[in-house]
Amino acid sequence: MSVRLRRADAIVLFDWLTSTDLDAVPVTHPAQKQALTDLLSRLEFDTDADLTGVTDEEIAAARSEVARDMGW
Repeated sequence: MSVRLRRADAIVLFDWLTSTDLDAVPVTHPAQKQALTDLLSRLEFDTDADLTGVTDEEIAAARSEVARDMGW
C-alpha cells in the first residue's frame, strides 16, 4: 500500500518527529511507537521530498498551510 502526503503535511510530521522524544509519547501498544519510528525513517530516507534541509520559514509556512485545512 502506498500513501502520499502533501509536502506540507510531510514537513510538519517530520519536524515534529525529529523534535519529539518518542520514549515520552504515550502509547497503548509498542507497535504505535514502532509505527512512528517507521514513519520517521520513511520521511527521512525513502521519499524524494528532501525534508532534512527544510528551513524554519518552510516549517512555519507548512504549519500554516496544514492548519488552514483543520475542520475541527
